[in-house]
Amino acid sequence: MTTEYSPRLFERDFEIHAIGNGLLAHTLPRAAWTHEAHLGACLWLLTERPDIDVDARIAAIISRYNESVGGINDDTQGYHDSITRAYIAGVRLFLSETAETGLAARVNALLLSPMGDRDWPLRFYSRDLLFSVAARRGFVEPDRAPLP
Repeated sequence: MTTEYSPRLFERDFEIHAIGNGLLAHTLPRAAWTHEAHLGACLWLLTERPDIDVDARIAAIISRYNESVGGINDDTQGYHDSITRAYIAGVRLFLSETAETGLAARVNALLLSPMGDRDWPLRFYSRDLLFSVAARRGFVEPDRAPLP
């Protein structure tokens, strides 16, 4: 597991809207694409953008964004499909359990929950499998426990 950290929480809904819209428009500064931004964007997409089929489009959305800010999606960097899919499952689980209603309140509660933890995917995957090329390039079923 990684060392403990305190996530950067959001003060207002508009911060999360800006991240989500910036991701889609490829205008989000690369430095702003943090762990917290990833989870905020995921929750925003799932709850605020019903017009987007997250399961079908997330790989293209993140990969294109990465390329737009000079990133590379290859065997060692950039978009990681299995980690992304694990977090999508975690965000959906969180949403099914939370009583929070405001966007920033939900994202902050997610970031402070087990599903927002940086090691969430390692509850389901061994480190070797999760960080394999196959798991980065496409979804690989977990080897420790099924995703929720």
